[in-house]
Amino acid sequence: QVQVVESGGGSVEPGGSVRLSCSTSGGTFSIQAVSWFRQVLGKEREFVAAVRYSGGNLVYADSVKGRFTIVRDNAKNTAFLQMNTLKPEDTAVYYCAVASRRWALSGLRLPSAYDYWGRGTQVTVSP
Repeated sequence: QVQVVESGGGSVEPGGSVRLSCSTSGGTFSIQAVSWFRQVLGKEREFVAAVRYSGGNLVYADSVKGRFTIVRDNAKNTAFLQMNTLKPEDTAVYYCAVASRRWALSGLRLPSAYDYWGRGTQVTVSP
């Protein structure tokens, strides 16, 4: 079992930056990839970004490409999502997810690829 805990959410003005952290523990040797998803109440969970632990391949949603950066620190079993130039439409609960199986990069965009999820952290972007 892998435990997943997000932190770093909060409120920020448009154009600002936030850095989210995803800390993992327990069975971390099995981690193949870590991703971030986000969800707005009443809408489906949306893929944001993913990183493979082996090889470091990165995948981003088009809506965040060039603004968000996902980084992993294997030694600390932690992944980060640096979010810059934030927009009001980025407001959501952000979830960290861990995959213990290897998927094609395209597959990492799907919630079904992930075995463990955190409880989420709220990010609010408003004036």
